[in-house]
Amino acid sequence: MPVVRAADAPTMELPGLEFTVQASPSLGSPSVCTWRLRVDPGFQADAPHTLDADEIFVVLSGTVQITPDGEKLTAGDSLIVPAGEPIGITNLGEGHAEIQVVITAGFTGTMADGTKVQPPWSR
Repeated sequence: MPVVRAADAPTMELPGLEFTVQASPSLGSPSVCTWRLRVDPGFQADAPHTLDADEIFVVLSGTVQITPDGEKLTAGDSLIVPAGEPIGITNLGEGHAEIQVVITAGFTGTMADGTKVQPPWSR
């Protein structure tokens, strides 16, 4: 059984966001991806994106809004965003927020401008 040690987990950064991959096809999980998302204080997505698979968010710490005009979520709350629904994360708190994210491996995103992307943490 594959073990992904925290110290060895792949990490990717985008402005205001840090993705720490815990499971993906490249890490031995052929059908499911999961990562921890750290969101900087004050971060607000410029434009929402959509995915071609359902995505599950579990808030570990902080206060966030995950979909435009969505509900405020705090530690312990979870949200299931159906495929095709807009996603745009906002950190509503004063400190970092941490979110556990789970989705089917191999998903593709569509950015606000129509560009299709397959993030490296999906493979």
